Amino acid sequence: MLIDGTHYRTIRPADDAESVEIIDQRRLPFAVEIERIRTYHEMIAAIHDMHVRGAPLIGASAAYGVYLACLEFSRDERGATDTALFDQKLERAMQELDAARPTAVNLRWAIERQRTATAAARTVADKINAARATADAIAEDDVAMCAALGRHGAEVLATVCESNGGRVVNVLTHCNAGWLATVDHGTVTAVLYEAAARGIPLHVWVDETRPRNQGSLTSWELSQNGVENTVLCDNAGGHVMQHGMVDAVIVGTDRTARNGDVANKIGTYLKALAARDNDVPFYVALPSPSFDPRIENGLKEIPIEQRDPSEVLTIRGARDGRIETVTLFAPGTRAANYAFDVTPARLVTGYITEKGVFTAEELEHALTDRPSAKIGDRRDMRRNDQ
Repeated sequence: MLIDGTHYRTIRPADDAESVEIIDQRRLPFAVEIERIRTYHEMIAAIHDMHVRGAPLIGASAAYGVYLACLEFSRDERGATDTALFDQKLERAMQELDAARPTAVNLRWAIERQRTATAAARTVADKINAARATADAIAEDDVAMCAALGRHGAEVLATVCESNGGRVVNVLTHCNAGWLATVDHGTVTAVLYEAAARGIPLHVWVDETRPRNQGSLTSWELSQNGVENTVLCDNAGGHVMQHGMVDAVIVGTDRTARNGDVANKIGTYLKALAARDNDVPFYVALPSPSFDPRIENGLKEIPIEQRDPSEVLTIRGARDGRIETVTLFAPGTRAANYAFDVTPARLVTGYITEKGVFTAEELEHALTDRPSAKIGDRRDMRRNDQ
């Protein structure tokens, strides 16, 4: 997507072919800084400390982390020739990368792809090439999936626009499911960008999304790409729905279970409850790598990351060109910092995927290799009352 009119991706191999460049999202929206990642340990830190964030981008970053590990281990004199030693060290690196953040399933999915690809290669050189090719493929697949997801989602908003007489469609978002959370396009924002490109009149209500304030990234990104938006404090979402100021809620997902339960940034569940109470359709932008058929019940089985309480007790902002951290609470205050919550499938109107828009009952057949069930056209879905 665009920053000051120039196209960027969130992650790319550097020209030296021995490092990876990312946009350091801790600096946004106040400064755009490209960070060079040279080792897999640096990539682990980038994932854990949210230099990169968003489930699809975490997956791509982990994949490139495996490539960097391959390069690192090949430089060891023994590692360059002893494939057994190389494989042992690489497996340990993949386990460390996999543990960087627990909730987003894309991370594990990307590691599994790399594990399969490198295991099939016979020599160290072949393993390096396989890891690079797999990481590049994951990144390119993500771009293509997000673009396709955007096309299907734009059909949803076209239907909403038609039903309300062609007036502006007001969409409420939570967290950042934008280009910055993927390699390009975004998940939720792919829908918004495609709808805007088709001439559908849009306005986006952007939740601030405490405690990390990822809404600031959504608002900045939408503004950079010409989509009208207004930031809301998290607790105002229900109010604007009550007063008929929201036509649809669209959120992303870090992991969606087989039954359709959705793990997303903390506060998503409350938006779903408010949407149900006010008869506002609630959609989830779900690229297939974020679907986890191994999890039967999201509420019971999806691990919820608990982050440092300091993220709740402080806030970061810019002052005189410097990014500073300010303490919000009295010394000694305790805080809990649950990073995600789970929205039950019964509250989800539909899941916008790169393959179409589906109900919870259709997901497993639509997104896996299982024999297909009969899948209806859900572009006009308003709610799912199950």
